[in-house]
Amino acid sequence: MTAPADALSAAAEPARRRILQLLASGPRTAGELAAEFTSTRSATSQHLAVLIGAGLVDVVKNGRNRIYSVRPDGLARLQQEINSFWTGELDLLARDAEHLAASRV
Repeated sequence: MTAPADALSAAAEPARRRILQLLASGPRTAGELAAEFTSTRSATSQHLAVLIGAGLVDVVKNGRNRIYSVRPDGLARLQQEINSFWTGELDLLARDAEHLAASRV
């Protein structure tokens, strides 16, 4: 599994979005996260690696466990990216609607 270049691409995958939702309630181990899925633990680990690479999740080693948590700054960047996307799309929609209305006059 290749890591997406940006947070939006990383969060677009449903399993990774679910991992982010789970981590939003607090840090969890890889085993705790994997238990929430029907896929293999390896698949969950690969999803976590993508989220870490995209700056959305942090990991801290605690003995034999790795504890995963969301990165607030990463989620803030993701939110900004989503907001700018929708703002731009809505601007284009409004412009197209204006052009359509003008052409009907």
